[in-house]
Amino acid sequence: MTTHNDINEEIRFLAQSEIRLKIINELNKRPNNIRGIVKKTEINYSSVSSNINKLIKRNFIIKNKSKYYVTPMTEIYLKTLLEFKKSVELIHDYKAFWDKHNIELLTLDSIRNLTDLKDSKLIETTPIDIYKTHNTIKRQLIESENVKAIFPYLHPDYPHIIEKILMNGGSVELIMPKTISKEIISQIDEKIRKKGINEGKLKTYAIFEDLEIYLTICDETMSLGLFKNDGSFDQNRILISNNQKSHDWADELFENIKGRVIT
Repeated sequence: MTTHNDINEEIRFLAQSEIRLKIINELNKRPNNIRGIVKKTEINYSSVSSNINKLIKRNFIIKNKSKYYVTPMTEIYLKTLLEFKKSVELIHDYKAFWDKHNIELLTLDSIRNLTDLKDSKLIETTPIDIYKTHNTIKRQLIESENVKAIFPYLHPDYPHIIEKILMNGGSVELIMPKTISKEIISQIDEKIRKKGINEGKLKTYAIFEDLEIYLTICDETMSLGLFKNDGSFDQNRILISNNQKSHDWADELFENIKGRVIT
């Protein structure tokens, strides 16, 4: 089980059987005998016994006295499969958010750790609340002292919100296209703007290229918006979360994108 093809085959062997996955998952929690596995998984004895033999034959588990144990490599396989399953479920649950959208700016790590967003909530506009996504983000920004954001477009509320954050002693770090950077910054009170820059509380990065992603990281929340494959920003849906893992996921993505676009 050392080559790439061998590893793929081993993972496929486990993934193809719900029974084997249940057995492995149960043994990963605690070593057990066949009768104990039957009781915990509610799988009939003959099926457990048959699959136990197959798992032993392929070195996924070992027997010590009357109990069965997973091998260290099996623990890695199981974790990989469970994380993949969670990622698939996340994409399926929020299909409208991910499908037919541009995710080129997501890093390999952010895709690999997509399950960090599992507690996120999809916010969508409705016919009676067409500003639901914007108002959700606006509320997050207003309630925060410190903000990091990638703004791909200009909304007239942003300069005033940024000004308020700076007035209250907060900090703001922005990545945005050069085409909107000057307009946003110029609408912030000059004294507040200069004070923020001098104190390192206002950092702006104006870039020439368009960034097809929307990202905000506030004190306790994050929000993510994507562009459609046709190049237009999808203002009808955003993904938000106040979970720490989601917050860290967004912060890591922000820093990675900043490192790539800022020279």
